[in-house]
Amino acid sequence: MFFRRQSHNHEEDDSSQRDAKVSELRAALGPLSGRSLRYCTDACLKRYLEARNWNVDKAKKMLEETLKWRATYKPEEIRWHEVAHEGETGKASRANFHDQFGRTVLIMRPGMQNTKSAENNIRHLVYLIENAILNLQEGQEQMSWLVDFTGWSINTHVPVKTAREVVYILQNHYPERLAICIPYNPPRIFEAFWKVVKYFLDPKTFQKVKFVYPKNKESVEVMKSLFDDENLPSEFGGKGTLKYDHEEFSRMMEEDDLKTASYWGFDSKPCNVSNGYSGAETAPLAPPAS
Repeated sequence: MFFRRQSHNHEEDDSSQRDAKVSELRAALGPLSGRSLRYCTDACLKRYLEARNWNVDKAKKMLEETLKWRATYKPEEIRWHEVAHEGETGKASRANFHDQFGRTVLIMRPGMQNTKSAENNIRHLVYLIENAILNLQEGQEQMSWLVDFTGWSINTHVPVKTAREVVYILQNHYPERLAICIPYNPPRIFEAFWKVVKYFLDPKTFQKVKFVYPKNKESVEVMKSLFDDENLPSEFGGKGTLKYDHEEFSRMMEEDDLKTASYWGFDSKPCNVSNGYSGAETAPLAPPAS
């Protein structure tokens, strides 16, 4: 009983200390307005603090860099019709299911690469990351990535320079948004690409990349612990079907664009959305993509 109470008190102390760090970071940031104020929820500040080991000065610098990036790149203003051509083959899309923890799932299919523009590829991915956040279940802050290597070859791989920029954006402007990334059954030739890319990852992100091979029982258990077998597509060892219908997915994204506009105040129509920015509002899950 004594140890249990001691442990409980320790958790309360940790929580109080973290809340104090959030207040300290908010004070250090100074007055915010508009989209910056909307972005900097307590949950957001906690993610930046977590990414910088709860060092307020480092978290402040990181967050200020993100606010500058968002002010110029304007990820919340990207609309599906601007990036839809990048998604025609389904090379990256939001799954029609969440993982066991309520996290949005993004499915990457690098073998379906259909364009050459690094800028447009990155813009498409940023759009999907923002959309994944929009569709997080209440109380959840992170997403899961599944990578299907069907059809992947050295001719379809993303250039190292592009991969490096994607990693930079993910780590510096979406800290603690990625829970896990699962490259599933990558071909041996991918190892050469990975040996280069892994050096761009910080230690925390590196630990979130879990390679899974269907013949390795231990790695397969990772999939079972994270996903419902009935939902998980057969390409990842489940019983579901991975079928991408671009028209249906486009309709879903266009509906979500309205939610995004409402959340960021681009229109005057009220709209309940489960957004992962505030975690305060909840909406029904988006209809499944065929």
